[in-house]
This record gives sequence, structure tokens and C-alpha cells, in this order.
Amino acid sequence: MSKNLVLIFTRNPELGKVKTRLAKTIGNEAALAVYTFLLNHTKQVTQNGTFDKAVYYSVKVHENDIWDKNTYQKFLQQGDNLGERMQHAFQQAFDNGYEKVVIIGSDLFDLQTSHIYEAFDQLAKNEVVIGPAEDGGYYLLGLKKVHPEIFKNKAWGTSTVRQDTLHDLQNVSLHLLETLNDIDVFEDIKNIEIFDQFYK
Repeated sequence: MSKNLVLIFTRNPELGKVKTRLAKTIGNEAALAVYTFLLNHTKQVTQNGTFDKAVYYSVKVHENDIWDKNTYQKFLQQGDNLGERMQHAFQQAFDNGYEKVVIIGSDLFDLQTSHIYEAFDQLAKNEVVIGPAEDGGYYLLGLKKVHPEIFKNKAWGTSTVRQDTLHDLQNVSLHLLETLNDIDVFEDIKNIEIFDQFYK
């Protein structure tokens, strides 16, 4: 067992249930195809990393899917909102003996393994690591212990999340990774050629 763990938050890939803002422009089937592509990208980025991995499902844990149970621990998200669900996952990881824990989503075309390694490296000298997203949220959060305040009183899914989180962490040593674009709406993919196949 590594002392480093990556938590991967996913939505179960069901028609009409994923990338709903993107689906308003390209339709539910194309949105599901984009999300499935992004899930596979997240798997490629994480599967060979020298850290432990855990997938947290939104609705139901699937045994036979792209996440090999020999590589990925599997759990169900628990909580009434994203903050509660993330806090529970972090707490579970620390309770299980992990020392550095990083959480990522599964809608990041620009995410590379190097971002995850940088996060763990920076946690050696900082309490918190954040990967800023262009929409005002964050695509990665790395911790060495739970900071409960950062999971409370946030308008999740809005442009204020990162700023409000940084406000909570004013007295904590913190490292910011490079800013990346997570994929929520059509504008996020319209200039990326690889996605043309899904909606044209």
C-alpha cells in the first residue's frame, strides 16, 4: 500500500444523467459519448501511477466496468452535496492510513499524470494543493488532513468555489497548480478537434 491516494469522483455514465449542460447543445447521446471518452482518459492518466487509486461512484458501484478492481478501490459517494461527499471520501482515506490524498474529477481532457505527481510532491512542503479550473472552480484538491471549512458553505458548480475555498485557507500553506479547463459546456470542447466525432 502506498501512502498516497488519488480519489476519482465519477458520475455513473447513464444517458441523460451526465454532462447535462453540454447536452443542451449537442444532445444526450453525444454528451454521454464525450463523458465516456473523458472517463477513459482519466483511467489512462491514473492507471499506471505509483499511487493508490479509489473510484467514488455517484449512484451505484459497478464491478465490471473500465475501472479494474485489481487497480482501483471502489466506493459509493456519501453525502447530500458535493462538499459532504468529498469530505467523507477524504476522511475515509485518512482513516485508512493514507498520508497524502488528492481528489480529481473525471471530466478533464487536459489532465496529465504529471499534474498528480506535482500535487503529491508539493504536499511534502504545503498543507494544501489546488488545481484551478478556468471556470472558477478547481479540478484537483490535495490534502494531508481534512480541513472541514473548505467543504462547507460553497455554491458548488459555480464560479465562486475556488475563491471561497482560498478565502478559507488564508492561514494555510498552499500551492496552486497550472490552470486547466474542465469540460462542462459546449464552449469547452468546440475548439478541440478530437471531440468533433461525437457531435458532427
